[in-house]
Amino acid sequence: MVSPVRVWLNRTYAENVFFMDQLRRNPADRAVEIHATHGDPDSPVLAAADTADLEPEGLSPAGYVEYALDQCVRRGIDVFVPRLYQSAIVAHRAEFEAVGTALLAPPPEAVAVFQDKVIAYEAVRAIGVPVPPWWRVRTAEELVSAVEELEAHGHRACFKPASGAGGVGFRMVTRGPFSLADLNGFPGPSVPLHLVVEALRAADEPVDWLVMPRLEQPEVSVDCLTGPDNRVRLAVGRTKDGRRRGFTLHERWLAPARRIAEEFGLHHLANVQFRMYGDRPVLMDVNTRPAGGLHQLALCGINVPWAAVRLALGDDPGELTPPFLGQDYTVVSGPRPLRPVSLPHQRPDLPSVAAPAPAPAPAPVKYPAVTAPAVGPINAPAPDPAAGAPA
Repeated sequence: MVSPVRVWLNRTYAENVFFMDQLRRNPADRAVEIHATHGDPDSPVLAAADTADLEPEGLSPAGYVEYALDQCVRRGIDVFVPRLYQSAIVAHRAEFEAVGTALLAPPPEAVAVFQDKVIAYEAVRAIGVPVPPWWRVRTAEELVSAVEELEAHGHRACFKPASGAGGVGFRMVTRGPFSLADLNGFPGPSVPLHLVVEALRAADEPVDWLVMPRLEQPEVSVDCLTGPDNRVRLAVGRTKDGRRRGFTLHERWLAPARRIAEEFGLHHLANVQFRMYGDRPVLMDVNTRPAGGLHQLALCGINVPWAAVRLALGDDPGELTPPFLGQDYTVVSGPRPLRPVSLPHQRPDLPSVAAPAPAPAPAPVKYPAVTAPAVGPINAPAPDPAAGAPA
């Protein structure tokens, strides 16, 4: 009898409940048991997992690596999909392999390039992939200078953190005064320049922002699956233009994404995002992790999470091409069950997992343990990851 594959997702996006669903519904009909950890006891990923733990707060990156190794040993993890502290974890890949755990993440060199958007833009431009004009700013004076330069060329300026994920910290600069018009309707990303300048001058420390022109739609997120040989196994674009979503295999989007994945060794799952600057696509961002919207590729007849787990385990799925492209769609929110109490408990029917023998593991540390029963699939798709940060 083939043993189940044990997969761990740490403090991940709420949308990844669908990543978990697809692993369980894999085309090989292989049993999959999913472990999840999070800082929020009411995260839906904890409720959707077979076993789960609350993550301790306040750990340093090194402390989190020790915690992660302990989790892998105690839970018998075969494949670990790290999001939180990804860069620290991948730097210790050999230690995870020694306890029998494969990391579904790029090597540390690749992660380091794309942690800082300035370094990323410079590196990507050096290999011939177009990027938008940008300015790194840390003071109010630098911000005003960058905004004036962009406006002189007819662009609307926006800024975002030089390091960050999703849409956290993204703002568009306006010149109008703050008025009641800004208080009507839903809050938006626009902010008057003079208020930003006042906030910067009153701050105790400098910021680290990237200022650039507001890029136009469509936005295309290319999901890539790349092997340890730097060869891309899968590249499919997910398009977004307002509410309308769709898919594309057009090389104007896929070719630069493949080049980035292959040149920088973005092994396993990565997401490369483009928008329009004038009449050409330019790089917007690179995520060295599975995108929250990855599950939407199921509408094209492919199960990408399972292909990625196979690749992490050394079972190469080969080159993957969608058998068809799904019709245009939109995303809506829907209910997802949680535990009836805020602290889930361990599933009693799961047998304890023996720790693998190979290398000595860190001394076990006691952490608050929670687990929830598996939750069946839900029909409503998840929101797009670009809309926000992990829930």
